[in-house]
Amino acid sequence: MRVVGVIDIRGGRAVHASGGVRDGYMPVGVVAGVPVDGDVVTLGRVYADRLHLSEIYVADLDAITDGVDALNTDVLGGLAAIGVRVMVDAGVSTARAARTVLQTGASQVIVGLETLTGFDALDDICRAVGGERVICSIDLRDGALLAAPNVVVAVPTVDGVARRAAAAGAGTLIVLDLARVGSARGPDLEAMRMARAGAPHVALLAGGGVRDNTDLLALSEAGCDGALVATALHRGLLDV
Repeated sequence: MRVVGVIDIRGGRAVHASGGVRDGYMPVGVVAGVPVDGDVVTLGRVYADRLHLSEIYVADLDAITDGVDALNTDVLGGLAAIGVRVMVDAGVSTARAARTVLQTGASQVIVGLETLTGFDALDDICRAVGGERVICSIDLRDGALLAAPNVVVAVPTVDGVARRAAAAGAGTLIVLDLARVGSARGPDLEAMRMARAGAPHVALLAGGGVRDNTDLLALSEAGCDGALVATALHRGLLDV
């Protein structure tokens, strides 16, 4: 199982996500004995040097909320300079925005269902930057698709979204339940099974609720290749 360290950025600082209620996110304090105090690059170094992770998932909440012009370009570049693979969610829904994210040094750009304007936009992005550099995030809240009405009407199920994203050429899928983030509720295994059924040959990552190595084993058995983790890493609950 791939373990991908998560960094949420709000106001240019690394914050601890919980339940998808973004206004309440507080700066990350201490991780693996290292004072982080909300510094994004410091947290990235802890993941790489102390916890020996090679991949980092970044949710740039400033860009997701205010558009790609609010992208935290400098800190994203600082993370990439550490030498880890960086995947970035910045609310991308156009090829231009995808290119802007990749120019920061990101290895892959995330196209999230939450901000996707339509599946034709995902097609365009995959064609423009190459599907292997595109991750489609199937965003959920308590198991329900988190998307614009036209997107849900077009493809109303997790397996259907996975199938459509794979057809667009996305090289990786994430199933992310925002309500489970930071909740210690455990991952949504049924959603993972549905995504795997819809896209059996695409890399699949899980996000939200991972508590320990037992959850990683359960995700592996559900067909996942890896998991996005923040809280369990911060609290030393995961043996990586």
